[in-house]
Amino acid sequence: MAIRNLRLEGDEILYKKSKEVENIDERIQTLIDDMIETMHKYNGVGLAGVQVGVLKRVIVIDLYDDKGPIVLINPKIIKTKGEQEVEEGCLSFPNRFAKVVRPAEVTAEYLDRDGKKVKIKAKELLAQAICHEFDHLEGEVFIDKIIPGTLEYVEPDEGEK
Repeated sequence: MAIRNLRLEGDEILYKKSKEVENIDERIQTLIDDMIETMHKYNGVGLAGVQVGVLKRVIVIDLYDDKGPIVLINPKIIKTKGEQEVEEGCLSFPNRFAKVVRPAEVTAEYLDRDGKKVKIKAKELLAQAICHEFDHLEGEVFIDKIIPGTLEYVEPDEGEK
């Protein structure tokens, strides 16, 4: 496992659409392990392949709730319900936070890392994370969806610089 370099604001790859994963092979498994390790190193809730420079439809999410990381390969959002106004940040836009309107609930289908088809109903933070990371796969970033006037820059702590 390895920490991958994060692609940051201004990197054109963040605006490119990711491609379907055709084979869940050793390279994809390594990518998943590296993405989980990278997400944890930077205390992220989610990470999409494109954020580490790989245009594959792979997402990892960890709500740090003792259930461990969720791996979503080729996810599709098949249903949304309601709305929630949420505070959001992004590992590709360090120290920037803003309010965004996201669905309150989502139903998604995806393949897990073993290639098994899974359907998940998510609410609140998990729904938010799935939508945020799914946007990355579509070449969209949260900074383009914010409620005007809500963007804040938070100075990093000394240890984070």
